[in-house]
Amino acid sequence: MKRITVFQNGIPADGRLLLVPPTQTLKELLEECGQKFDCDGKILYTAKGAVLDDIAFVRDDDVYYLSDGKPFISPSKSGVVFRPRSFSSISPRNDCKRHSRLPNEGTTNKCTCSSSEWVTLNVGGRMFTTTRSTLTQQEPESMLARMFCDEDQWYSSVDVTGAYLIDRSPRYFEPILNYLRHGQLILDKDINPEGVLEEAKFFGLTSLMENLEDVIEKNQVPDDSTPITRREFVLRLLSTPTNKELRCQGMNFTNANLSKLDLRYINFKYAVLKNANLSGANLSYCNFERADLCHAVLDSANLLGVKMLCANMEGTSLKGCNFEDPAGSRANMEGALMKSVNLEGSHMAGVNLRVATLKNANLQNCDLRGAVLAGADLENCDMSGCDLQEANLRGANLKGAALKLMLNPLHMAQAVR
Repeated sequence: MKRITVFQNGIPADGRLLLVPPTQTLKELLEECGQKFDCDGKILYTAKGAVLDDIAFVRDDDVYYLSDGKPFISPSKSGVVFRPRSFSSISPRNDCKRHSRLPNEGTTNKCTCSSSEWVTLNVGGRMFTTTRSTLTQQEPESMLARMFCDEDQWYSSVDVTGAYLIDRSPRYFEPILNYLRHGQLILDKDINPEGVLEEAKFFGLTSLMENLEDVIEKNQVPDDSTPITRREFVLRLLSTPTNKELRCQGMNFTNANLSKLDLRYINFKYAVLKNANLSGANLSYCNFERADLCHAVLDSANLLGVKMLCANMEGTSLKGCNFEDPAGSRANMEGALMKSVNLEGSHMAGVNLRVATLKNANLQNCDLRGAVLAGADLENCDMSGCDLQEANLRGANLKGAALKLMLNPLHMAQAVR
């Protein structure tokens, strides 16, 4: 025994579930359907408008539409009549009237559908109920307006309940429908505006697209309080052409892990790199002017020709770094705050540390040949094993500095003004 669902012609709701015995004839089936709907059943149409003329074609779970002889009315158009060209009348069930036009009369894109005509949309498996006017009046040129305005005939599929099938994301469709209802874009915090924008593009909602683009542009403004991660920075590096300067002025890299990256020539002026890990990175010719490198780790980093004027490097670890450029471009660390910095074993020949503050710094075994330390604060510095050949220490504060095991003797001329 087969089970079928029968609706009245053109009505996608209030159907009847019938059992079709193997011995039942088509005439008996029509009579039973007529009794169910209290009408004169003469024709059974399939969902596509084909006439059932042999009961042998009936399959389990088929859907049919019962007619008293009138042409097939597709439930997907809620009253639009699909008929041969010889028919000229419109079914009385059609609640949405067409515009009448003269041959040379101008056309209009506004739909005259009644606001009381409710429709149901099945969007990705989720049901939405609204009116035709909601879907047509806010954006009359959109695809949704064309689907539900009789000015255009849009052949849309329906499910067994008669709801219009739309294969899109229901999560992003809900804010679109609300926008069509009241004209205001309202997005919940967990809704990605880019996902809603893609749906707006699909449905051709021009004004909504403009609103969403504005929202996305505002959201792309970087939040200075949020540190940049290694992944974000690497993506920025990859997207920057090698012949262009990467500007990172004032950016926040607090606690970022940028170790072992090739970061040459990058502008970090005024950047915040507190506690950042830059060990093993190539920072040659970078600009760290007035940057905050407090307690950062730059062990074994390449710092050829680096600019660190007035940078804050208090407590920074710079063990085994290479500042020495054979080509003669000197690292400039003039006026830098380097209290308690650890520069043990670093190559710093020719580096400019004029008036820098190196109080309590560890400079053991550093190569400081020809370095400029004039006016620098070297109080309590450990400079054991340093090479200070031809270094300029005039006016430097050497109170409490440890100058043991020097590779070359320190001449008074180097320290006297």
